[in-house]
Amino acid sequence: MPPVLSDLELTKRLLLAAGIGAMLGLEREWRMKPAGLRTNILIAVGSALFTLMSHDLVAAIPGADPSRIAAQIVTGIGFLGAGAILRTDSSVQGLTTAATVWVNAALGVTVGGGEYHLAAIGTVVTLAALLLLHPIEVALDRRVRAYRNRRATDHPTDA
Repeated sequence: MPPVLSDLELTKRLLLAAGIGAMLGLEREWRMKPAGLRTNILIAVGSALFTLMSHDLVAAIPGADPSRIAAQIVTGIGFLGAGAILRTDSSVQGLTTAATVWVNAALGVTVGGGEYHLAAIGTVVTLAALLLLHPIEVALDRRVRAYRNRRATDHPTDA
């Protein structure tokens, strides 16, 4: 039977999950993306709550598997993230938002499981990917577009 967590420990885990969700949500708000501050906080806290509850439920049922709830979080969040993806004739939008939602849920599960060190590392890596790689993506996109435009004017196709 797993040890019962104190109210202080439960509060600490939920507040940490909310803080991580807030950090990711602020980045999404700053970029004016649809899944922002509140959404990311709710996803992280909800994932942490499900994880905490899975341990309580397992304690009451011999032979129960706490990982089953975590597996359902992955599936459910994948469905939620899919709703953020929009496909148009020429592009796909919302993939980074969907991926952020998915990673956010994983971080919530990590905090709910008490793996603070792993959650901190995961948060830093995620924020680095969102904040530091964006300017590189923009610069690469600009170069590729310029190259394509130059090729189109140098070698027009016969229609």
